[in-house]
Amino acid sequence: MDMETYIRKAETLIEAIPYARKFRGTTVVVKYGGSAMLDEKLKKAVITDIAMLKYLGLKPVVVHGGGKEISALLARLGKKSEFIDGLRVTDAETASVAEMVLSGSIAKSLVEDFEAVGLHSCSINGKDGHTITAVKKLDPKGRDLGFVGEIDKIDVTLLETLMDADFIPILSPVGVGKDGHTYNINADYAASSVAGALGAQKLMFLTDVEGILKDKDDPSSLIRRLSVKEAKEYIASGIINGGMIPKTECCLEAISKGVSSVHVLDGRVPHSILLEVFTSEGIGTMIE
Repeated sequence: MDMETYIRKAETLIEAIPYARKFRGTTVVVKYGGSAMLDEKLKKAVITDIAMLKYLGLKPVVVHGGGKEISALLARLGKKSEFIDGLRVTDAETASVAEMVLSGSIAKSLVEDFEAVGLHSCSINGKDGHTITAVKKLDPKGRDLGFVGEIDKIDVTLLETLMDADFIPILSPVGVGKDGHTYNINADYAASSVAGALGAQKLMFLTDVEGILKDKDDPSSLIRRLSVKEAKEYIASGIINGGMIPKTECCLEAISKGVSSVHVLDGRVPHSILLEVFTSEGIGTMIE
């Protein structure tokens, strides 16, 4: 490695100083999903990024999805996944499988990954400490989706207890109803609600797109920064459309609940979290 390369590395570290100073001690919620969960190289980069946040004095909380893994296990069990307008129909058996995958194999794998980089973490789901209390969710047309829930209440007591004990909480989006039933929760909405309840400085969504685009087929049309007003106008005018609408609505919901800024990042880019937090340009879309 030549001297020029070392100098560039040093300059990158120096650029990070004001951001590390500004965000030290603040809570950052990372919604972990997409390709970054399935590709081992990307997964390692995400774990390293979150570890760096922790070592620099930030307080990360991880909320993860796992839809593809749930579908894969259901298929192996001979059960076909059924969706209505993109929402998984969840009978009692599917809810049980979802909890097993989310709170079992995925969450415990993440715990092991953090332990491997020298950090303590603890996996919980929304039933633990009644962190997520849910009610039955109907689809927009009023159709029953089974044990699919929407969030009624977030209790951050357990999350804050873990953070105060220097653990990284890893939360699976499974909730409990007042009726005692287990409900599968959309991970984006879980992350948004948790970030709001914790008063997080940042909420970061790892996705399989560059960020929010003016033209979904043109990566160069990436919108670097959006105000809440602009985001609403872009939804109304159709610039933000399709699957990016619910993602953006999650961002706006988090802002309305007190999160300072929300970031939509391309999780397929190694170290996208660090690039977004600790560089002047960032890499994705920031809504504030």
